[in-house]
Amino acid sequence: DLARASGCLACHSVDKKVVGPAWKEVAARYKNDPQAKARLINKVKSGGKGNWTVLTGGAPMPPYSPRISDSDITLLVEFVLAL
Repeated sequence: DLARASGCLACHSVDKKVVGPAWKEVAARYKNDPQAKARLINKVKSGGKGNWTVLTGGAPMPPYSPRISDSDITLLVEFVLAL
């Protein structure tokens, strides 16, 4: 519900690429990265591009801070990494 209300599902889904990568792909890529949570929180807050260029064709991740609270961004990132 939080992902839907926050607009995440416009570009992502759990199982398949939409505009951005599927969240299961994100979780798999960062599975063994101890800095993944902090890195992804920063990416959601600030936006950016370059990590998934081949998959997205260069479409950037827009910044979601301050539209989404820091605590909700953390919850969303924890959800994605737990997949």
